[in-house]
Amino acid sequence: MSTRGSGPDDGRPPLSVLPFLRALVEAEGSDLHVKVGSPPRIRVNGRLRKLQAPELRAKDTEHMVHEVLRSDLVTQFEEANEADFAYAFADVGRFRVNAFRQRGSVGLVFRAVSIGATPLSALGLPEVVAPLSLEPRGLVLVTGPTGSGKTTTLAAMVDHINQNREVHVVTIEDPIEIVHEDKNAMINQREVHVDTSSFAAAMRAAMRQDPDVILIGEMRDIETVKAAISAAETGHFVMSTLHTVDSEETVTRIIDFFPPHEQRQVRLSLAGSLRGILCQRLIPQLEGDSRAVAMEVCINTGRVAEAIADAEKTSTIAQLVSEGGYYGMQTFDQHLTELFRNDVITLDAALASSSNPHDFIVELRRLGLVD
Repeated sequence: MSTRGSGPDDGRPPLSVLPFLRALVEAEGSDLHVKVGSPPRIRVNGRLRKLQAPELRAKDTEHMVHEVLRSDLVTQFEEANEADFAYAFADVGRFRVNAFRQRGSVGLVFRAVSIGATPLSALGLPEVVAPLSLEPRGLVLVTGPTGSGKTTTLAAMVDHINQNREVHVVTIEDPIEIVHEDKNAMINQREVHVDTSSFAAAMRAAMRQDPDVILIGEMRDIETVKAAISAAETGHFVMSTLHTVDSEETVTRIIDFFPPHEQRQVRLSLAGSLRGILCQRLIPQLEGDSRAVAMEVCINTGRVAEAIADAEKTSTIAQLVSEGGYYGMQTFDQHLTELFRNDVITLDAALASSSNPHDFIVELRRLGLVD
């Protein structure tokens, strides 16, 4: 795409979003950003790169939103000035779309949606993730900031179930980002605002759909958290996500959903139903433009369950994780040490992502990995 004038009266017709989505897919990027006054940009391996394209005008982004906005969302967008939905272009791909207004003009972000999950073995995750995904019951949480690969990890876990268990999987997502085809399992994927009104409503319905495995895209409210824990307690395997940075914060966040008078019982329920917490970050690799996953793994052993149940002991979870290598547990910094030792990431990248850079560098010196 060649750069052309982008003034308000340059005479060219409104631009379609389709060529930019093709560019995103061809570059194997994750997101397309379109904004008035700026060329479209795509995110590739975590970096936002400009496309060789004109600066977008208001009529360009207005045209783009009407290309993709479903008729049932037009009123919602006009009233709320934002909308979140999925859209598919034939021969290009499926995308999660967020449309919004900023400074009076339309902006859009498209997230590329995969058909089929990346296998667990190809993601470089700790070995314990595979058996954890095949737990017959209980709750597993995958956490981390936006863009840390939580959806990719959960999809890989669902795919592992799909290949190894003859079960019924129900996913509740907003929106569906990775489409699964039935293998050994039967998978029904429900999209909030399309197939169901809310996560909580879908969870209530799921209990009447004979599920063995339930995936909740995100636990956003107390009702959904209650339903997830209840399902895990009653013999289902439940997976979900939270935007938390480590295992201790994850436990605290779940407890804080509830009023004080309910927290003691929630602690006991969580201590009994939780199977593991996987907290992850993406780190630039030493070679190429790809990124490696650094993951804290917390397995709910007896001592961890005791720390969850007792508010005065919750602060010991980090120490229990650091000492739990026998059970497959590891801290972020322990995994970063392994990645650095194996020349997967640079020292600078490891330090930038470390939970405690000072202690991390001291440990590397103790191991003789740096001077």
